[in-house]
Amino acid sequence: MTTSETSRFVRLRVELVLEIEDSAAITGAALQRIAEDDDMAGDERAHAEAAVNEDEAEALAYLVDPFDLVSEVPGADLVQASWSSEQVDYDPDSPDWDLDVDDDESGDALDADD
Repeated sequence: MTTSETSRFVRLRVELVLEIEDSAAITGAALQRIAEDDDMAGDERAHAEAAVNEDEAEALAYLVDPFDLVSEVPGADLVQASWSSEQVDYDPDSPDWDLDVDDDESGDALDADD
């Protein structure tokens, strides 16, 4: 593919596993962010507050913004973003969590040497 045929768009995939050390701090920060969001409708705010109080992963999703990850990258403009968070059973010793393994488009794991 020549430079003129190359897409100007790049999909950046980032997967993070975070250990929640202070659930109350995360929940409190998410509730504060929701309270400060002037664009959020009242019924949406009530739903968001309930979700954040019920689930730390939901609270974390309100605190993480993909725009913050790329806003300082020169020459790039975020055109679309989606994100979610979920609780996972994490075992750092399990080969399922090996960072040297990438997923191909079909979802099958590929070794870095393939």
